[in-house]
Amino acid sequence: MKQRLHGTVRSTGLVRVPNGRSCRLAAAFCGLAGLSLLPLGAFAAGTLYCCHDASGKQVCGDILPQACYGRAYREIGESGRTLRNVEAPLTAEQRVQRAAEEEKRKQEEAARREQQRKDQALLNTYGSERDIEAMRKRAEEDVLKSIKSAETKVAETRTLRKKYENEAEFYKKKKLPVEIQKGLADADVEIKAQETLIAAKQKELETVRQKYDEDLRRYLELTKTSPAR
Repeated sequence: MKQRLHGTVRSTGLVRVPNGRSCRLAAAFCGLAGLSLLPLGAFAAGTLYCCHDASGKQVCGDILPQACYGRAYREIGESGRTLRNVEAPLTAEQRVQRAAEEEKRKQEEAARREQQRKDQALLNTYGSERDIEAMRKRAEEDVLKSIKSAETKVAETRTLRKKYENEAEFYKKKKLPVEIQKGLADADVEIKAQETLIAAKQKELETVRQKYDEDLRRYLELTKTSPAR
């Protein structure tokens, strides 16, 4: 048996009030609340909006029932199949949490893409483990050459300074000539500059070694090979 409410035909087993206000499904219909597919013939036309009210009972209507405001609900088509599920509106706290989760997801995705880019660059740079070792050796040699050059300059400057020191011995009780004062001061500045350069290059050497250690580790992970012995 079917009822007509304001020109809309609805099936039995479903209680409605005029103007599509909220209604409750009959007991047998409500027993299917956890299913996405309802029996054919549960209603004849239009879309139903169903939710569980504050007491846990399923409430449905041909417009969204007032009891469903602020709650999750389902839209059910004529065939009884769920057309879509709508989540309940988020609280302020939930919105903050959702935003934080989304930001974290974006950061993780960006990190994943960046790692993929680096991995591809690594594979494009090295064709084998030997390539990595060869490039490591060249890079280390360049830095060691700079260190050696600076050390040589320090030694030369110390020798020059010693010359000025020897000349200064003749002026212990006299004012040092300007050229000797300048020679000693210039030597001190040069020695300090070269020692600073040496310290920086030693750090660079450690960085180079760490870089190629990491490149080798990652290359072996990507190619799934074992280190050559």
